[in-house]
Amino acid sequence: MRITLLDATIVFLYLATMVMIGWVLRKRARKNKESYLLGGKSLPWYMLGLSDASDMFDISGTMWMVALCFVYGMKSIWIPWLWPVFNQVFMMMFISKWVRRSNASTGAEWLVTRFGTTGKSVKSSHNVVVAFALLSCFGFLAYGFVGLGKFIEIFVPWQVVQNYVPFAIAPEYVPHFYGIVFTLFAMFYSILGGMHSIVLGDVIKYAIMTVACVSIAVIAMLRLHAPGTALVVPENWTNPFFNWQLDLDWSNLVPDANKKIAGDGFGLFGFFFMMMLFKGIFASLAGPAPNYDMQKVLSTRSPKEASKMSGFVSIILLPVRYSMIIGLTVLALLYYNQLDLRSANGTDFEKILPAAINNFLPVGILGLVLTGLLGAFMGTFSGTLNAAQAYIVNDIYLKYVNPQAGTKKVITANYIVGIIVVAIGVTLGFFAKDVNSVLQWIVSALYGGYIAANMLKWYWWRFNANGFFWGMASGIIAAMAFPYIFKNTLPLYSWPLLFVISLAGCFIGTWLAPPADETVLKQFYRTVNPWGFWKPIQVKVMAEDPAFVPNKAFKRDMFNVVLGIIGQCCLTILPMYIVLWLKLPLLITAGMLVIIVLVLKKTWWDKLEN
Repeated sequence: MRITLLDATIVFLYLATMVMIGWVLRKRARKNKESYLLGGKSLPWYMLGLSDASDMFDISGTMWMVALCFVYGMKSIWIPWLWPVFNQVFMMMFISKWVRRSNASTGAEWLVTRFGTTGKSVKSSHNVVVAFALLSCFGFLAYGFVGLGKFIEIFVPWQVVQNYVPFAIAPEYVPHFYGIVFTLFAMFYSILGGMHSIVLGDVIKYAIMTVACVSIAVIAMLRLHAPGTALVVPENWTNPFFNWQLDLDWSNLVPDANKKIAGDGFGLFGFFFMMMLFKGIFASLAGPAPNYDMQKVLSTRSPKEASKMSGFVSIILLPVRYSMIIGLTVLALLYYNQLDLRSANGTDFEKILPAAINNFLPVGILGLVLTGLLGAFMGTFSGTLNAAQAYIVNDIYLKYVNPQAGTKKVITANYIVGIIVVAIGVTLGFFAKDVNSVLQWIVSALYGGYIAANMLKWYWWRFNANGFFWGMASGIIAAMAFPYIFKNTLPLYSWPLLFVISLAGCFIGTWLAPPADETVLKQFYRTVNPWGFWKPIQVKVMAEDPAFVPNKAFKRDMFNVVLGIIGQCCLTILPMYIVLWLKLPLLITAGMLVIIVLVLKKTWWDKLEN
């Protein structure tokens, strides 16, 4: 263990600060439900953007991305399209303002603006989106919990602390013990302070992470470009572009890397990329999933600020995060033989991040990086916890258990629910195999069942609550069953079948029931004003209000989306080119980014409206 007193002091000061923030802001959070769950819709967009970016800068995802960067090189920038990361571009260009115009508190409450409040199918649609939200929240809590435990175990070996713990723990559960300890800190400040403490904590964490990431990138650059030093990697490792085959051969360098590529199922990279893009476009058109991202959008002061917030996320997240990713990757490649990445099943590439940090960072910087990554876990955990609380309290407790509950009872319910949610998330973490397995199930299986219904709700007037329920239900059930049916298949490759099943549920359910109430549809169309197949409703709205201007921005929005995705890729790869000092690609990327920013200033920023 290399942690010094200075490093440990930095970590403990951060943990103490988070606890203090929760305690100090508890009174502000307890004013009412909106203040607790959404920060009173008074927080500025740039703080919410920082917070949202911090929530996405999670420790498990960063471990996964460093492993990907090591094995796949510059081509690894495409693999996070599994989420898909470019959904933030769709959010930025048009979806965030559509979501915010509803003025709802949760995604389930948002459905009221689309389908109304009466009818059995409306209630069913409400219940199924709550079920999905909770499944995804529990999945993300388990995902973060697994990554944290693996991370801490490298820095604090069990033999160092076992004499101070009054009970025995089997070696395979040591990471879970560490996960529980730090989960309790995240639970305390997020449950007490609600959205106020989560946002402030995330802003502090982002500042720490920025210093830590830039420091790692500088250290990697200095070591890489020292006299006599060279990066030994397969041919095409520094090339972000690809053919049908991946064309990376680690046989003579790190043979286990070839095993990982085969195990991941990414060898046919062209096919894998097409599947990611196909799924990603539909997922992005569906809008945000009911998690912390949607809660941040609903917390903004206006639709215009919601769009700005979503755009801000990519700008402040990607360059900083990838500075750390490429920095740690370079250090791991230069000194691979000094890292202990062994596991029972061979080389565990997810250990590269903590192993590289533990071996190559100087005193003080190590403490900052540890603090930032712990904060990354706590930020993601607390944001997800807040979303789960919002759904259970707002959409179950206040809707079915105690509709007349006063502010004091609502806040108490949030406290109790928060503790229960954490307990469930931690329990699920004990059953997770590893970070990648949880991630693949969330993004490819579970979210596959979400896409069809949530896409149609925006763009097709005839789509109703019955179609939404059956589309979601069939998708979720199939998502739960597919891992057992397609045991040796990458979840992404079974996604098209999952999408077809969910889409069939949407259409069958829709045509078996009448359209939503016309009054509700007209109000939704007036308020949200989406583009799509809304002609029958548009005609009626314009007959009642000739001054109404329908949304005709489809072509402009799609043009901006394409530009935005290219710009997002430039933001991702820019720090990688800087650290590797690939001068010509760096100049081309920077030039493209400047042009894209200038164009989007005219086609997006200047056109923003509420």
